[in-house]
Amino acid sequence: MFDELTEVDIKKMQEEIDYRTNVLMPKLLQELRRTREFGDLSENAEYKEAKREKRRNESRIAYLNRMINTAKVIELDSSEDRVGLFDHVRIFNEKLEREKEIQIVTTLRQNALLGYVSKESPLGSALMGHKIGDRVLVRVSDAQTYYVKILELKKGVDNEDLPISGY
Repeated sequence: MFDELTEVDIKKMQEEIDYRTNVLMPKLLQELRRTREFGDLSENAEYKEAKREKRRNESRIAYLNRMINTAKVIELDSSEDRVGLFDHVRIFNEKLEREKEIQIVTTLRQNALLGYVSKESPLGSALMGHKIGDRVLVRVSDAQTYYVKILELKKGVDNEDLPISGY
């Protein structure tokens, strides 16, 4: 399965790879050399931490490269009156009896705590293509469902201000 990402997602991932490779990696290697000089490596907590940070950085670079290499680049195309990618949607959750404003984003930029909901999540995928006034069934699992009503829709754009997710 391919992750559906935008050109901005790819650009932001490449920028992070470049930073991690050209700026962060030399610093981590320098720290590794510095802490190695402390002596006995079996009891050297600073060295172990430096090694862990280096591995974590390499892992993140590999993850981002894998995402770029397997991504399916998508274009933004939604009608003016239908929910699409990067749109801001104010919904009423009937189960919680609460309104909430969310923005539909790619999986790479999701952060539910900040209101960025992935288009592939149960809520995001349920809302895609619907319009103001629609009552939409959100299926979390076979045993858990709820309804939301779309109260407001503001068309959004793919901007570079939305950060990509960390680990």
